[in-house]
Order: sequence, then structure tokens, then C-alpha cells
Amino acid sequence: MPRYFVEFSYDGSNYHGLQKQPNLLTIQETIEINMNKYLGINSNLTLAGRTDTGVHAKQMFAHFDIDLEFQQDNFCRSMNKMLPKDITIESLSLVTNESHARFDASSRTYEYFVNSKKNPFNYKFSYYLKHHIDIKKMNKSCTRLINHLDFKCFSKSNTDVKTYNCDISYAKWDVIDEGIRFKITANRFLRNMVRSIVGTMIDIGSSKISDSDFQKILDSRNRSEAGLSVPSAGLFLTNITYPQKFIKTWKK
Repeated sequence: MPRYFVEFSYDGSNYHGLQKQPNLLTIQETIEINMNKYLGINSNLTLAGRTDTGVHAKQMFAHFDIDLEFQQDNFCRSMNKMLPKDITIESLSLVTNESHARFDASSRTYEYFVNSKKNPFNYKFSYYLKHHIDIKKMNKSCTRLINHLDFKCFSKSNTDVKTYNCDISYAKWDVIDEGIRFKITANRFLRNMVRSIVGTMIDIGSSKISDSDFQKILDSRNRSEAGLSVPSAGLFLTNITYPQKFIKTWKK
């Protein structure tokens, strides 16, 4: 049965996360309802990952199988007419039957935005922090993230995961127009991990904890030792990468 990769983006403000949940409005269900209406057949999306309530994505992938001939060129245009304004279908690609949106992904990148100035026009997309924080201190501690492997201390409690190991390849704070941005790339992420890291690093930048305290938190494997999670509004999934040899098999 033919398999397709669909690339999409969304503003997560009005949804209870990406993944389908009973009796709750989610991005996955919204796409599936409209996709099945367009195709005239029931098909389920297999997601490349998940994002929590209020989190946004500039790039997300999913795959679906369908034994039906349809105009691939018209799929994105037609779907975008049907979907609400806060969800956009970016592309559709025919892939090999063995391709998997989640398991074949090699890395994921998140960005978190912190505003130093109150702005009524982007409160849905950033975290307003009233006090100054020292990003030099925070960037020094980013090295500890890259050199660490087990991130249980930043994971949501009672999650059903086989391992807390994540290979972080990039972590850095940068100054942007209205504040600062944290960018982090890894092969995988735990639930609530990025927001927990950001909250803890803000404690470093606020001089509430030291760089050596941060290492102790990492070694503790205890969520209660880390800082509070920052609000979901400032978090974006910005990029999912696949091996180049894998991408070459895509037919758009």
C-alpha cells in the first residue's frame, strides 16, 4: 500500500497538543478529519513526534498509508482550504513503504523565545520575563547539556519511556530583537524536557543557582531538583531532519 509523508506547521495555542486525545481538540484529529473528508476514506496519521498543549511547530511530519489514486499536486492546496487558519499543510511526498516518520528521523530542533519587553502582539509565542538574566552564564551551562546523556531530571513524571537518554548535539542562547532565544537539537526529547531545561537555565541566568548546581541537578535524575517548567507558548518545534539518502527517495 502506498505511503505518503505529509509536512505541516501549526499554531498550537487553541489545541490540547498534537496527538489525538478522547474528547479534546487536537491538531492530529483536526488534520485527519479534513484529510479523510478530502480523500473519502479513513486513514490515520503516524506522527514524527508529539508536542504538548500550547506548543507550536514550524515543521512537523507524519505518514499515512492509502490504497487510493488521488491528485497529489492538489492535496496541499485543497487541504489548506479546508483546514483552520492555524494549521498549514506544507508538502506531500510519496515515500517507500518502509519509511517511518518517527523512527527514521535523525534529529529534532526546538526553539524557546523569552521576551524582555511586554508585547500584546506576540504573547502567544513567547514568555515575558520581567527581570534581566545573564545569558553568558546560561551558555556556559549549555556545555553540560551536550556532555550529558541521561535527562530524567527534566522529564515529566510517570512517563512510559524505556530510556531517559538523549544525545544533545547543540544548545545555545542568543540575543534577538525583543529578547533571547534558546535553540536545542537532539536525536530525541522527553516529555516536558525543553521547558524544564529552559526554566532551570533561567534560574542560572537569574543567579538563583550556579553552574555547578546545574551539574548536580543533571546527576540527580530527580525532577524535583530542577527548576519550574516555563509556559508552553514560547516553545516551537522548528526542524526535523532525516538522512539525506532517505530524503532522495521522496517523490513530491
